[in-house]
Amino acid sequence: MTSLRSRVDYEAEERARLAPFAVCAAASRGRVTPEPEHPLRTAFQRDRDRVLHARAFRRLEYKTQVFVHHEGDHYRNRLTHTLEGAQIARTVARALRLNEDLAEAIALAHDLGHPPFGHAGERALDRLMSDDGGFDHNRQTLRVVDLLEERYAGFRGLNLSYETREGILKHVPNWDHPVPRPDRSGQTPLEAQAADRSDEIAYTNHDLDDGLRSELLTLEQLGDVPLWRDVHGETRERMPDAPVPVLRAQTIVALLNGLVTDLVATTAARLDEAQPADVDAVRAAPRRWLDYSPALAKGLRELKEFLYRNLYYHPHVVATTEKAERVLEELWRVYRSEPATVPAQVRAHFAADGEARAIADYVAGMTDRFALAEHRRLTHGRGLD
Repeated sequence: MTSLRSRVDYEAEERARLAPFAVCAAASRGRVTPEPEHPLRTAFQRDRDRVLHARAFRRLEYKTQVFVHHEGDHYRNRLTHTLEGAQIARTVARALRLNEDLAEAIALAHDLGHPPFGHAGERALDRLMSDDGGFDHNRQTLRVVDLLEERYAGFRGLNLSYETREGILKHVPNWDHPVPRPDRSGQTPLEAQAADRSDEIAYTNHDLDDGLRSELLTLEQLGDVPLWRDVHGETRERMPDAPVPVLRAQTIVALLNGLVTDLVATTAARLDEAQPADVDAVRAAPRRWLDYSPALAKGLRELKEFLYRNLYYHPHVVATTEKAERVLEELWRVYRSEPATVPAQVRAHFAADGEARAIADYVAGMTDRFALAEHRRLTHGRGLD
């Protein structure tokens, strides 16, 4: 008996271990540009590794989640958010006997197209690109993995598998894309749904944590939110002598655990009842499979509404995002009026992609700190000061 486990061995293990409605790597619909299989890694393991080694993935460290990087070292950034979401996705996929590697690859890739300064940057770029097809971070993520990463001789992009690219697309696209897009007329496989729900669970919980740490949110405010109030009360009963920072952290742990556990249990019950025969049956369903129980869905919706009102639209956050939008708008005006200020490798794509789209690709790929440095260099502006 050999100690070596090859790709073929992994694929055989998947067929034996995973649920019939999971995606097996051996049954992947393949890549846009065919490639020889790797001797040791499955298609989805290779996708995961290609994302991890991408420049766009490394740049997530200096892209805003809610707080801009200079506001503190302990706040989440787009990279730590991605890692937290990927770990939740693996837990959900494992519990439901889905393909963990595929769920992880999708979760790791899903924010590669986010511009600097979070959703403020996305709003600014969409406005600036209004006459040239608009801007959407989901669309941009597909551009990153299909076109913008330059690591291979035989193709542009990362040439990810069909299923990973399908999972990246969260909605039916109505825009042109130079590479054939996955079909999004039905439901995505369960692994993609797991990655999507895990993204929601991750940002809800860590934005709460960061909001409390920053003191933009208070425990007194959260006392009016039923889901938080219940979980916080139960946590306080379990550890009455815990200091406030520990109690806060353990409440968020309990909330995250409760959301994941409810999601898995509710979804498992639905799958057990419906018994979808295969991935095609999952795709043909009238609505998505992964969901919470009605009571928890209501509580989570109320909690997210609280975050929108009190954190995402807090005057401090709004003031920062307005400055961030101004920085990108001023950068954009310089680049469009003086194309020579754009690097030569960006100008090289003007003919194929159009000047506006190529500049949007360049700006979207910037980190917060590079965008601020470019803004200071080109406009002598004050950045976010």
